[in-house]
Amino acid sequence: MAQLDCTVDSCVYNKSECCCKGDIMVGGKHAHQEDDTCCESFAERRGDSYMSALEHPCKTISIDCEAAKCVYNSNYKCFAQHVDIKGSGAEDCRETLCATFKER
Repeated sequence: MAQLDCTVDSCVYNKSECCCKGDIMVGGKHAHQEDDTCCESFAERRGDSYMSALEHPCKTISIDCEAAKCVYNSNYKCFAQHVDIKGSGAEDCRETLCATFKER
């Protein structure tokens, strides 16, 4: 499990830059750079949006990852010790990215 810092403040799962979802999926099957990735687990917070059932932010989280060309990807799991998800103000998962992505 990776330590996750998430600055996607518009995501319903984000609480104090931590994720309340429990696990996330990073997309970017053909990624060559971090801009080609996204957090597919992103869900936009709208008004009174319901927070995750967990509602307990975690600093460590399980990360599934489609970015096969990332050095931290092994069998679609992320093995980085620290992961940064960026996308402040995002309205769609395509406006997020994995800033930890590093091409092999």
